[in-house]
Amino acid sequence: MQTDRLGDLVVGTAGDIAGAVVDPRQGLSKLRSVVTVRSLVAVAAGLAVGFLLARSARRG
Repeated sequence: MQTDRLGDLVVGTAGDIAGAVVDPRQGLSKLRSVVTVRSLVAVAAGLAVGFLLARSARRG
């Protein structure tokens, strides 16, 4: 994964999610075509790291 395109990936995915809210049928089909195993792993890892950072900040 190229880190210089990570911002583009995030913005594009956010746009696809917003499109799914406006037009659920077409938006979900677009979202399914964009989502890959690699992007799911990246999102899951980001959520886990964010959770751990928030938890450590709350305790400290």
